[in-house]
Amino acid sequence: MSYQVKDYMTKKVNTIDCDVKVIEAAIAMSVDEKKEGYVICLIKGKPIGIIANIDIVNKVVAKKLDPSKTSVAEIMSTPLVTVDPDDDLLKASSLMRERNVSRLGVVRDDVIYGIITANIIAQRCGEYVDRSVRDIIRWSAPLGI
Repeated sequence: MSYQVKDYMTKKVNTIDCDVKVIEAAIAMSVDEKKEGYVICLIKGKPIGIIANIDIVNKVVAKKLDPSKTSVAEIMSTPLVTVDPDDDLLKASSLMRERNVSRLGVVRDDVIYGIITANIIAQRCGEYVDRSVRDIIRWSAPLGI
C-alpha cells in the first residue's frame, strides 16, 4: 500500500508574486495563522520559487539590504523543488534529503496543490510506520489462518 503525498500535504499554501518586495513577504508570513514561515513565489500564477524566514535573515538582514527595496525574486530559492501529489512519502522524504530542503511544493502541470514539509512527515512518521508494519503482517501472513 502506498502512502501518497496528497493524503498528508497541507492544502492551504502561502503564496506571493515574485515582483513584490521582501517586506511584503515578511508581513504575509507573520500574519499567517499557522506561522509556517514560508511563501511560495509565483510568476503569472506559476510556482517557481520559495522564500523561508531563514532566507530573509541570511539574504537580506545579514547583508544589510533594505527589505522595502529588495524584491522577492532576488532572494527566493529557485527552482521550486516539487513532488507530484500521487508520489509516496518515501519519495518526498528522499527528495528533501537529496536536495537539502525541508519543504516541497506539491505540483502537477504547474498547478500547486499543496505543500509537504519535513515537519509533517516527522509528525506522521509513527502512523506511517504503524500502517506499514500492519500491511507487511497482513500480506505476509499465510492465507486462511
